[in-house]
Amino acid sequence: MPDVIKLLPDSVANQIAAGEVIQRPASVVKELMENSVDAGAKNIRVIIKYSGKTLIQVIDDGDGMTETDARLAFERHATSKITSAQDLFAITTKGFRGEALASIAAVAMVELKTRKEESETGILVVISGSKVEAQEPCSCPQGSSFSVKNLFFNIPARRKFLKSDNTEIRHIVNEFQKIVLAHPGIRFSLHHNDTEIYNLVSGNLRQRIIGVFGKQINQDLITLETETSIITIKGFIGKPENARRTYGEQFFFVNNRFMKHPYFHKAVVEAYQNILPIEAIPSYFIFMEADPASIDINIHPTKTEIKFEDERSIWQILMASVREALGRFNIVPSLDFENEALIDIPVMSHSIHMPEQPKIEVNTNFNPFDSEDRQPDRSGFVERFESENTANWEKLYTALEKENEDPEQYEKIRESQRRFFQVKNKYIVCSVKSGLMLIDQKRAHERVLYERFQECLSNNRAVSQVDMFPVTAELNPSDLFILKEIEGELELLGFNIQHTEKNKITINGKPSGSDASNPLEMLEILLEDYKSTEEAPSTGAKEKVASAMAGASAIPYGKILSHNEMEDLFDTLFACQSPNYSPKGKPVISILTLEDIDKRFK
Repeated sequence: MPDVIKLLPDSVANQIAAGEVIQRPASVVKELMENSVDAGAKNIRVIIKYSGKTLIQVIDDGDGMTETDARLAFERHATSKITSAQDLFAITTKGFRGEALASIAAVAMVELKTRKEESETGILVVISGSKVEAQEPCSCPQGSSFSVKNLFFNIPARRKFLKSDNTEIRHIVNEFQKIVLAHPGIRFSLHHNDTEIYNLVSGNLRQRIIGVFGKQINQDLITLETETSIITIKGFIGKPENARRTYGEQFFFVNNRFMKHPYFHKAVVEAYQNILPIEAIPSYFIFMEADPASIDINIHPTKTEIKFEDERSIWQILMASVREALGRFNIVPSLDFENEALIDIPVMSHSIHMPEQPKIEVNTNFNPFDSEDRQPDRSGFVERFESENTANWEKLYTALEKENEDPEQYEKIRESQRRFFQVKNKYIVCSVKSGLMLIDQKRAHERVLYERFQECLSNNRAVSQVDMFPVTAELNPSDLFILKEIEGELELLGFNIQHTEKNKITINGKPSGSDASNPLEMLEILLEDYKSTEEAPSTGAKEKVASAMAGASAIPYGKILSHNEMEDLFDTLFACQSPNYSPKGKPVISILTLEDIDKRFK
């Protein structure tokens, strides 16, 4: 029987590894920038052409490489960072596994120019699809220059599934932000199609945050600083009143390495409990320093998911640290046991008028056994009760007679007398034949608006409500790329947005009939909603925009609705094609049957 197991060729193995490490152009930018940081660079330039599909170039003034190192750097598992398994528990650099360059070279055309300070000439290495095409001396400055061209040229299926240019450059900007925030002492620049997106000079962390997110964020930053035997926490958090509805200003770092950590995110949100606007997300730029032996960064190819030895204790420390910072700035009440407070107590004076003791009047002639005292006069109450009862019985007979004469007309009367109740300003409750119907008011309104917006997009018609006072705002470059991607659909829905200065927009009008009064807040919710739905493969651009728009325009939870508003929402919901589910497929209606109610009383 012939053997069936064979060793894969290196080129195929590299392409498989590249599928884990290099997912899109942003992955290449991340790996190359991290290599430059590890090389001790003080200036790093990133140049992008057509969202990285055509060119990704990273130029640094780091240590550079010798001819031998330049060639070995593209081999799998070739690294200068670790020599034994024990070194994995003392990682202080960005890269260490030696996978990045081999993975990039397997799926692109790569050109490297590098020179060490003491070398007179540099070295040029050209690799295409893991095959070395050239290796020769060249003239170049100290440091390294990586040019990655035609990403996924030899894997058409992967290239075909890349997103639009605006989406891909947005992911690149996100990766760029993570690295530049972790290293404020390095100068960075980012250019896309000859347009400068960022030019960040070296400085401290506050200056870097302002450089990345704009001058307006400076007023929102609250200093965070806590030192314990387990972990040291530093950085900044944002003021709750300025929290936005979109993600994008939430960053965790451990030992200057960006990490995703939903568990720690909950600790931060818990610290803001009861002081955040509804559905708002606090900003934070939190840097943790821990013993490398107490964390594991080798659990995912991208090295962004990190495990801590004692996460529960760190959770408590983090929440307490954030609450202490908020209390220090008088945002939440805090107790200060270090400073003694002096309380002024007024000295009593004879001239002060003291309050008199209240007097209680007692009827000494009251006799509880006297029939006149213990029998209250109820004649007026009985007369009113009997007269109201008589009138009600007369109404009932009148109604029965009308129902017998014209049952259809009586059914309309009965329908017009429907009763709706609001529970916790979140659910609408009404009685139906089978029991009680519960309606999620926000999801119901989302369904109504979604179908309305879809009709507007299909018919290319919209009504815009022009604002008397246009709103100007500065957007994160990442959100700005989303806006550019969908602004055609937003215009059809009624938005009137004008691009002014760099990263700044002016909102002159919003869709007519939207519930949101603040057009900027509405736009932020829309962008965040669009981010969360963009990866759905079965959803087209117009459907995603309509869904996001419905989420941004719908009535929020917590809003008190009048009876007429609840009745109108009920009628428009059941006029929809799919009233049972929201645009995101979540249930809108739930029936509590009479049987379920009866069971609760057994």
